[in-house]
Amino acid sequence: MTLENIIEKVNEIMVDEFEVEASIINPESKLGEDLGLDSLDGVDLVVAVEKEFGCKIQEDVARNMKTIKDVYEHIEKFYAEK
Repeated sequence: MTLENIIEKVNEIMVDEFEVEASIINPESKLGEDLGLDSLDGVDLVVAVEKEFGCKIQEDVARNMKTIKDVYEHIEKFYAEK
């Protein structure tokens, strides 16, 4: 899976599941401050990403994801290691 595909699917999750405006999503967007996700949304995001991509995100890794780019990179790393 290409990074472009990952970005597209993660952005779809953000729009569909969390009602984030697509126009404000960029790699440097902070999950909390910029995109409005709270801690419960963070858990829901991890679950949605794990389900969509078939990967597992460890709790410590999830806690360190601060920007949408962090999410993209974790998934990209997962596919690179497959």
